[in-house]
Amino acid sequence: MALFPFVIIAVFAGMWWMRRGSTLTRDCRWRADTSGGPGHFRCAACGAVCSLEPGAAPKACLRDRDQDRPAP
Repeated sequence: MALFPFVIIAVFAGMWWMRRGSTLTRDCRWRADTSGGPGHFRCAACGAVCSLEPGAAPKACLRDRDQDRPAP
């Protein structure tokens, strides 16, 4: 019973550790867009586009960068 607070803290610390590398939101829906070549992605929710090295996946939401784009 004395270890319970430490377990709770460890669980929250682990959740934070796993989340800190990604800024994705629930609204981000990245899909590989093969028409742009390997490593080209398009967000199905907001239409943001990014190109990365082949084998890499987007880890950040680009919604704020593309505010001037019209909604799809």
